[in-house]
Amino acid sequence: MSTTASTPARTGRTHAPAAARAGSKPKRHYGTHAFLLVMAVMWLVPLGWSLYTALRPVASTNEHGYFSFAGDFNFDNFAQAWTQGGFSTYFWNSVIITVPAVLLTLFLASLMAFAVSRVNWKFNITLLIMFTAGNLLPPQVLAAPLFEMAKHFEVPYSFSDSGNMLNTYIIVIAVNTAFQMGFCTFVLSNYMKALSADLTEAALVDGAGIWRQYREIIMPLCRPAFAALGTLQVIFIYNDYFWPLIFIQSGNRLPITTAINNLQGEFLSNYNLLAAGAVITVIPTLVIYLLLQRQFVAGLTLGSSKG
Repeated sequence: MSTTASTPARTGRTHAPAAARAGSKPKRHYGTHAFLLVMAVMWLVPLGWSLYTALRPVASTNEHGYFSFAGDFNFDNFAQAWTQGGFSTYFWNSVIITVPAVLLTLFLASLMAFAVSRVNWKFNITLLIMFTAGNLLPPQVLAAPLFEMAKHFEVPYSFSDSGNMLNTYIIVIAVNTAFQMGFCTFVLSNYMKALSADLTEAALVDGAGIWRQYREIIMPLCRPAFAALGTLQVIFIYNDYFWPLIFIQSGNRLPITTAINNLQGEFLSNYNLLAAGAVITVIPTLVIYLLLQRQFVAGLTLGSSKG
Protein backbone atom coordinates (compact mmCIF):
# COMPACT_ATOMS: atom_id res chain seq x y z
CA MET A 1 0.00 0.00 0.00
CA SER A 2 2.73 2.43 0.86
CA THR A 3 4.46 1.81 -2.45
CA THR A 4 1.25 2.40 -4.39
CA ALA A 5 0.47 5.57 -2.47
CA SER A 6 3.89 7.06 -2.97
CA THR A 7 3.92 6.55 -6.76
CA PRO A 8 1.46 9.35 -7.65
CA ALA A 9 3.31 11.75 -5.42
CA ARG A 10 6.59 11.02 -7.14
CA THR A 11 4.89 11.26 -10.55
CA GLY A 12 3.43 14.64 -9.69
CA ARG A 13 6.74 15.97 -8.51
CA THR A 14 8.42 14.72 -11.69
CA HIS A 15 6.01 16.32 -14.15
CA ALA A 16 5.55 19.62 -12.35
CA PRO A 17 8.92 21.15 -13.27
CA ALA A 18 8.54 19.91 -16.86
CA ALA A 19 5.18 21.61 -17.15
CA ALA A 20 6.61 24.77 -15.68
CA ARG A 21 9.48 24.68 -18.15
CA ALA A 22 7.09 24.11 -21.05
CA GLY A 23 5.00 27.12 -20.08
CA SER A 24 7.93 29.48 -19.47
CA LYS A 25 8.63 32.21 -22.01
CA PRO A 26 12.02 32.49 -23.73
CA LYS A 27 14.29 35.15 -22.32
CA ARG A 28 14.43 38.27 -24.46
CA HIS A 29 17.79 39.91 -25.00
CA TYR A 30 16.72 43.54 -25.33
CA GLY A 31 20.21 44.84 -24.58
CA THR A 32 21.80 42.72 -27.31
CA HIS A 33 19.17 43.73 -29.86
CA ALA A 34 19.56 47.41 -29.00
CA PHE A 35 23.35 47.20 -29.31
CA LEU A 36 23.14 45.44 -32.69
CA LEU A 37 20.61 47.99 -33.92
CA VAL A 38 22.84 50.90 -32.92
CA MET A 39 25.88 49.31 -34.57
CA ALA A 40 23.91 48.60 -37.77
CA VAL A 41 22.77 52.22 -37.95
CA MET A 42 26.33 53.44 -37.38
CA TRP A 43 27.55 51.31 -40.30
CA LEU A 44 24.70 52.12 -42.68
CA VAL A 45 24.42 55.88 -42.12
CA PRO A 46 27.75 56.77 -43.83
CA LEU A 47 26.93 54.55 -46.82
CA GLY A 48 23.41 55.93 -47.11
CA TRP A 49 24.63 59.51 -46.78
CA SER A 50 27.28 58.97 -49.47
CA LEU A 51 24.66 57.55 -51.83
CA TYR A 52 22.32 60.46 -51.07
CA THR A 53 25.09 63.00 -51.72
CA ALA A 54 26.13 61.25 -54.92
CA LEU A 55 22.59 61.47 -56.32
CA ARG A 56 22.39 65.26 -55.84
CA PRO A 57 23.91 67.71 -58.34
CA VAL A 58 26.40 70.09 -56.82
CA ALA A 59 24.18 73.03 -57.80
CA SER A 60 21.35 71.69 -55.60
CA THR A 61 23.73 71.18 -52.71
CA ASN A 62 25.15 74.68 -53.00
CA GLU A 63 21.66 76.17 -53.15
CA HIS A 64 19.94 74.18 -50.41
CA GLY A 65 22.86 72.83 -48.35
CA TYR A 66 23.99 69.28 -47.60
CA PHE A 67 21.42 68.75 -44.85
CA SER A 68 18.32 69.23 -46.97
CA PHE A 69 16.05 67.21 -49.22
CA ALA A 70 15.25 69.94 -51.73
CA GLY A 71 16.59 70.03 -55.25
CA ASP A 72 17.09 67.53 -58.06
CA PHE A 73 18.28 63.93 -57.93
CA ASN A 74 19.92 62.13 -60.87
CA PHE A 75 22.84 59.89 -61.87
CA ASP A 76 24.94 62.59 -63.56
CA ASN A 77 27.63 62.45 -60.87
CA PHE A 78 28.11 58.72 -61.46
CA ALA A 79 28.54 59.16 -65.20
CA GLN A 80 30.96 62.05 -64.73
CA ALA A 81 32.95 60.21 -62.05
CA TRP A 82 33.22 57.09 -64.22
CA THR A 83 34.56 59.10 -67.16
CA GLN A 84 36.73 61.63 -65.33
CA GLY A 85 38.17 59.11 -62.88
CA GLY A 86 38.95 56.49 -65.52
CA PHE A 87 37.26 53.80 -63.46
CA SER A 88 37.16 51.28 -66.32
CA THR A 89 40.98 51.14 -66.44
CA TYR A 90 41.43 51.17 -62.68
CA PHE A 91 38.79 48.49 -62.19
CA TRP A 92 40.64 46.19 -64.60
CA ASN A 93 43.87 46.85 -62.67
CA SER A 94 42.12 45.76 -59.47
CA VAL A 95 40.98 42.56 -61.16
CA ILE A 96 44.54 41.82 -62.32
CA ILE A 97 45.80 42.23 -58.74
CA THR A 98 42.94 40.69 -56.78
CA VAL A 99 42.19 37.46 -58.66
CA PRO A 100 45.76 36.04 -58.76
CA ALA A 101 46.44 37.17 -55.19
CA VAL A 102 43.32 35.44 -53.83
CA LEU A 103 43.92 32.20 -55.76
CA LEU A 104 47.60 32.08 -54.82
CA THR A 105 46.87 32.84 -51.16
CA LEU A 106 44.26 30.08 -50.86
CA PHE A 107 46.44 27.53 -52.65
CA LEU A 108 49.59 28.16 -50.59
CA ALA A 109 47.63 28.46 -47.34
CA SER A 110 45.88 25.13 -48.03
CA LEU A 111 49.25 23.42 -48.52
CA MET A 112 50.59 24.83 -45.26
CA ALA A 113 47.37 24.11 -43.36
CA PHE A 114 47.42 20.49 -44.57
CA ALA A 115 51.04 20.11 -43.45
CA VAL A 116 50.43 21.41 -39.91
CA SER A 117 47.04 19.77 -39.33
CA ARG A 118 47.02 16.40 -41.14
CA VAL A 119 50.71 15.39 -41.11
CA ASN A 120 52.32 14.38 -37.82
CA TRP A 121 55.76 15.92 -37.36
CA LYS A 122 57.49 17.87 -34.62
CA PHE A 123 57.33 21.34 -36.22
CA ASN A 124 53.54 21.53 -36.62
CA ILE A 125 52.83 23.97 -33.81
CA THR A 126 56.02 25.95 -34.42
CA LEU A 127 55.22 26.65 -38.06
CA LEU A 128 51.60 27.49 -37.30
CA ILE A 129 52.73 29.99 -34.64
CA MET A 130 55.22 31.53 -37.09
CA PHE A 131 52.58 32.00 -39.79
CA THR A 132 50.06 33.38 -37.31
CA ALA A 133 52.62 35.72 -35.71
CA GLY A 134 53.21 37.32 -39.10
CA ASN A 135 49.77 38.90 -38.86
CA LEU A 136 50.88 40.79 -35.75
CA LEU A 137 53.36 42.91 -37.72
CA PRO A 138 51.86 46.22 -38.88
CA PRO A 139 52.32 46.77 -42.64
CA GLN A 140 53.73 50.25 -42.09
CA VAL A 141 56.77 48.80 -40.28
CA LEU A 142 57.71 46.66 -43.29
CA ALA A 143 56.89 49.22 -45.97
CA ALA A 144 60.39 50.73 -46.21
CA PRO A 145 62.32 47.40 -46.24
CA LEU A 146 59.98 45.90 -48.84
CA PHE A 147 60.24 49.00 -51.00
CA GLU A 148 64.06 48.79 -50.92
CA MET A 149 63.96 45.08 -51.75
CA ALA A 150 61.69 45.69 -54.74
CA LYS A 151 63.83 48.64 -55.83
CA HIS A 152 67.10 46.63 -55.83
CA PHE A 153 65.63 43.45 -57.32
CA GLU A 154 66.74 43.88 -60.91
CA VAL A 155 64.75 42.34 -63.77
CA PRO A 156 64.97 42.70 -67.56
CA TYR A 157 63.38 45.81 -69.05
CA SER A 158 61.22 43.53 -71.18
CA PHE A 159 59.62 42.41 -67.91
CA SER A 160 59.46 45.82 -66.18
CA ASP A 161 59.90 49.27 -67.62
CA SER A 162 61.65 50.36 -64.41
CA GLY A 163 64.31 47.63 -64.49
CA ASN A 164 63.20 46.36 -61.06
CA MET A 165 60.08 45.07 -59.34
CA LEU A 166 58.66 48.52 -58.71
CA ASN A 167 55.73 49.62 -60.84
CA THR A 168 54.65 46.02 -61.51
CA TYR A 169 51.55 44.06 -60.56
CA ILE A 170 53.64 41.11 -59.41
CA ILE A 171 55.16 42.85 -56.38
CA VAL A 172 51.71 43.95 -55.17
CA ILE A 173 50.33 40.43 -55.67
CA ALA A 174 53.30 38.89 -53.83
CA VAL A 175 53.08 41.23 -50.83
CA ASN A 176 49.31 40.80 -50.50
CA THR A 177 49.73 37.03 -50.69
CA ALA A 178 52.42 37.06 -48.01
CA PHE A 179 50.38 39.18 -45.61
CA GLN A 180 47.15 37.21 -46.06
CA MET A 181 48.66 33.71 -45.85
CA GLY A 182 48.95 33.72 -42.05
CA PHE A 183 45.25 34.34 -41.49
CA CYS A 184 44.19 31.82 -44.15
CA THR A 185 46.58 29.15 -42.84
CA PHE A 186 45.26 29.55 -39.31
CA VAL A 187 41.62 29.28 -40.38
CA LEU A 188 42.14 26.38 -42.81
CA SER A 189 44.25 24.41 -40.33
CA ASN A 190 41.51 24.63 -37.71
CA TYR A 191 38.94 23.57 -40.30
CA MET A 192 41.08 20.59 -41.39
CA LYS A 193 41.62 19.52 -37.79
CA ALA A 194 37.85 19.21 -37.41
CA LEU A 195 37.72 16.64 -40.22
CA SER A 196 37.75 13.00 -39.12
CA ALA A 197 41.17 11.36 -39.07
CA ASP A 198 39.59 8.11 -40.29
CA LEU A 199 39.31 9.61 -43.77
CA THR A 200 43.05 9.94 -44.35
CA GLU A 201 43.84 6.76 -42.40
CA ALA A 202 41.57 4.73 -44.66
CA ALA A 203 43.11 6.36 -47.73
CA LEU A 204 46.59 5.57 -46.40
CA VAL A 205 45.64 1.91 -45.97
CA ASP A 206 44.44 1.87 -49.57
CA GLY A 207 47.82 3.13 -50.71
CA ALA A 208 47.07 6.83 -51.20
CA GLY A 209 50.07 9.11 -50.75
CA ILE A 210 50.20 12.55 -49.16
CA TRP A 211 49.46 14.43 -52.38
CA ARG A 212 46.51 12.20 -53.22
CA GLN A 213 45.06 12.62 -49.73
CA TYR A 214 45.41 16.38 -50.10
CA ARG A 215 43.97 16.56 -53.62
CA GLU A 216 41.17 13.98 -53.56
CA ILE A 217 40.03 13.85 -49.92
CA ILE A 218 40.80 17.02 -48.00
CA MET A 219 40.35 19.62 -50.76
CA PRO A 220 36.78 18.58 -51.74
CA LEU A 221 35.76 18.66 -48.07
CA CYS A 222 37.22 22.15 -47.65
CA ARG A 223 35.04 23.78 -50.30
CA PRO A 224 32.87 25.64 -47.72
CA ALA A 225 36.04 26.98 -46.10
CA PHE A 226 37.47 28.08 -49.45
CA ALA A 227 34.20 29.82 -50.37
CA ALA A 228 34.13 31.76 -47.09
CA LEU A 229 37.81 32.66 -47.15
CA GLY A 230 37.66 33.55 -50.84
CA THR A 231 34.88 36.03 -50.14
CA LEU A 232 36.83 37.62 -47.30
CA GLN A 233 40.07 37.75 -49.26
CA VAL A 234 38.47 39.40 -52.28
CA ILE A 235 37.12 42.14 -50.02
CA PHE A 236 40.44 42.58 -48.18
CA ILE A 237 42.70 42.71 -51.24
CA TYR A 238 40.30 44.66 -53.46
CA ASN A 239 39.96 47.38 -50.82
CA ASP A 240 43.71 47.55 -50.17
CA TYR A 241 45.04 51.06 -50.74
CA PHE A 242 48.38 50.98 -48.96
CA TRP A 243 50.53 48.53 -50.94
CA PRO A 244 49.62 49.64 -54.49
CA LEU A 245 50.35 53.23 -53.54
CA ILE A 246 53.80 52.19 -52.22
CA PHE A 247 54.96 50.03 -55.15
CA ILE A 248 53.22 51.49 -58.21
CA GLN A 249 54.15 54.94 -59.51
CA SER A 250 52.48 54.71 -62.92
CA GLY A 251 48.96 56.11 -62.76
CA ASN A 252 47.57 53.74 -65.39
CA ARG A 253 48.47 50.68 -63.25
CA LEU A 254 46.94 51.75 -59.95
CA PRO A 255 43.85 49.90 -58.61
CA ILE A 256 40.37 51.33 -58.35
CA THR A 257 40.82 52.41 -54.72
CA THR A 258 43.18 55.16 -55.93
CA ALA A 259 40.92 56.38 -58.75
CA ILE A 260 39.16 58.83 -56.44
CA ASN A 261 42.34 60.95 -56.47
CA ASN A 262 41.54 61.84 -60.09
CA LEU A 263 38.31 63.46 -58.92
CA GLN A 264 40.07 65.93 -56.65
CA GLY A 265 40.09 69.52 -57.90
CA GLU A 266 43.22 71.65 -57.80
CA PHE A 267 41.62 74.46 -55.81
CA LEU A 268 38.10 73.22 -55.06
CA SER A 269 36.67 69.71 -54.55
CA ASN A 270 33.25 68.58 -55.72
CA TYR A 271 32.19 66.39 -52.82
CA ASN A 272 29.12 65.14 -54.66
CA LEU A 273 31.42 63.83 -57.39
CA LEU A 274 33.75 62.30 -54.80
CA ALA A 275 30.80 60.58 -53.13
CA ALA A 276 29.74 59.12 -56.48
CA GLY A 277 33.27 57.82 -57.04
CA ALA A 278 33.33 56.25 -53.57
CA VAL A 279 29.98 54.52 -54.20
CA ILE A 280 31.24 53.17 -57.54
CA THR A 281 34.28 51.76 -55.74
CA VAL A 282 32.09 50.00 -53.17
CA ILE A 283 29.69 48.40 -55.68
CA PRO A 284 31.87 45.37 -56.69
CA THR A 285 32.51 44.26 -53.10
CA LEU A 286 28.86 44.84 -52.22
CA VAL A 287 27.75 42.64 -55.12
CA ILE A 288 30.20 39.90 -54.12
CA TYR A 289 28.96 40.03 -50.54
CA LEU A 290 25.30 39.80 -51.57
CA LEU A 291 26.00 36.86 -53.89
CA LEU A 292 28.11 34.99 -51.32
CA GLN A 293 26.42 36.20 -48.16
CA ARG A 294 26.09 32.79 -46.55
CA GLN A 295 29.75 31.96 -47.09
CA PHE A 296 30.77 35.39 -45.79
CA VAL A 297 28.77 34.98 -42.58
CA ALA A 298 30.13 31.45 -42.16
CA GLY A 299 33.63 32.87 -42.48
CA LEU A 300 33.13 34.96 -39.34
CA THR A 301 33.12 31.79 -37.17
CA LEU A 302 35.05 29.46 -39.47
CA GLY A 303 37.61 27.38 -37.63
CA SER A 304 36.61 28.68 -34.20
CA SER A 305 35.40 25.30 -32.94
CA LYS A 306 38.92 23.89 -32.57
CA GLY A 307 42.26 25.51 -31.94
